[in-house]
Amino acid sequence: MRRPRLHTLRSRFTAGLLVLLAVGCAAVGIAAVLELNGFLTARLDQQLSDTGSVFAASLEHPGTGRDDHDGDEHGDTRRQTTGTLGVRLVDGHVTNAAVVRPGSDTTYLVTVDLSSGDTQALAAVPTDGHGHSVELSTPGDYRVMAWPGRDGDVLITGLPLEPVEAAVHRLELVAGSVFGLALAGAGIAGALWVRWSLRPLSRIAGTATHISELPLASGEVTLPARAPDTRPRSTEVDQVTLAFNRMLGHVENALTQRQRSEERLRSFSADASHELRTPVASVRGHAELALLHPGPVPPEVTRALERIAAESGRMGAMVDDLLLLARLDAGRPLAHEPVDLTRLLLDAVTDARAAGPGHHWSLELPEELVTVTGDAHRLQQILANLLANARLHTPPGTKVTTGLAAADDTVVVTVTDDGPGIPPALREHLFERFVHGDGPRGGDGGGTGLGLSIVTAVAAAHGGTVTVASEPGATTFTLRLPRHGAGSGQRGGEPPSACVRT
Repeated sequence: MRRPRLHTLRSRFTAGLLVLLAVGCAAVGIAAVLELNGFLTARLDQQLSDTGSVFAASLEHPGTGRDDHDGDEHGDTRRQTTGTLGVRLVDGHVTNAAVVRPGSDTTYLVTVDLSSGDTQALAAVPTDGHGHSVELSTPGDYRVMAWPGRDGDVLITGLPLEPVEAAVHRLELVAGSVFGLALAGAGIAGALWVRWSLRPLSRIAGTATHISELPLASGEVTLPARAPDTRPRSTEVDQVTLAFNRMLGHVENALTQRQRSEERLRSFSADASHELRTPVASVRGHAELALLHPGPVPPEVTRALERIAAESGRMGAMVDDLLLLARLDAGRPLAHEPVDLTRLLLDAVTDARAAGPGHHWSLELPEELVTVTGDAHRLQQILANLLANARLHTPPGTKVTTGLAAADDTVVVTVTDDGPGIPPALREHLFERFVHGDGPRGGDGGGTGLGLSIVTAVAAAHGGTVTVASEPGATTFTLRLPRHGAGSGQRGGEPPSACVRT
């Protein structure tokens, strides 16, 4: 059997570890990238500060060709880093702009034509002696620094940001690759670690599943399975295992005590019922014999003897019912033979009509005979109890309809009346023992309170079920019995082709 919740717990633990590791890797990577970018940018600012405005100032003089290096620093490229940008602005307009390019033997200047956007970006650089990053369309991204010139102009010197960006991008690539491999390895190792750590929980789940499959309701009280004990008990999972095993021990002890109590109660009920049958029959026999006395008997004595005979008969029926329930509880086997359920229903409705002439009885049967495999006497008792329940707990004039339908493997018997219905509070305990109705369905009606509990027990012994649905004007008891492949009948879902109605 699958245990999806445990699998979900493993997945969550593994995902949580991966998320935490990913957050940590991302934090380290971002911090490293920012730190490297800041460090290299500071290095560029330091180089710009050391270079100053000498190179930019040399651009306002001629002599910017390859061989015009006369030492007067007018357009002199000596001591300038390759890619250095020099710009001179007057009133926001660029008068000179050049970039140092490498040559075969030395460096030389290349005049740069800046666009209007580049000019505006350079003109916006403050002359504060600090580095600023600008995006230029022609030479590229630069880190520039501006100084005021001697004749009212602005001198700007810049170094390319491409080396900085390349180093940062390379760090990002390396960090992403390393962290990706680390996450993959951590994911595999974390999944194995979590699976290993949660092995006791897997064992507990397996033990609980095995116990849930035990037939505890049928009297099985031994719980042989236990979660494997782990030592030392140093983790919460180990403590859960220990607590689970202790709980199973308590449950087993409680089930054992309950089973012993039920067995004693069942044995007492069976013994008491068996022992009471003889004295109750004796009391009833003596009362009936006294009523047959030929001499004069006072009316009061006659009435008392009649009551003794009636109550002893009622007590005898109750003793028989208790004995039957005790035998069913003990698992006594019932007869297993073909039973003509159609004939049983005809006889049961005929008996009910004779016992309750004030009710309107209706019987709906399929055209073909319906048979099941079971105990004919007990099945007849089920039908008699259901019809007696409808007769005793509904007022005269109530219509009671008994129906029979058959499918390939199931037989359904329904008993429906249009009486006042069953109160909801009573409906929940209707099939328990010694339950009497005290609502609109009229007191105990002379019943023992065991009829419906016998119906449930006998139906369960045949592998069937009994249910009830009730509302004012419509109460239906539904009995479902397995056919066990015996007999033939109408298929379920088809309406009865012939009915007997009264």
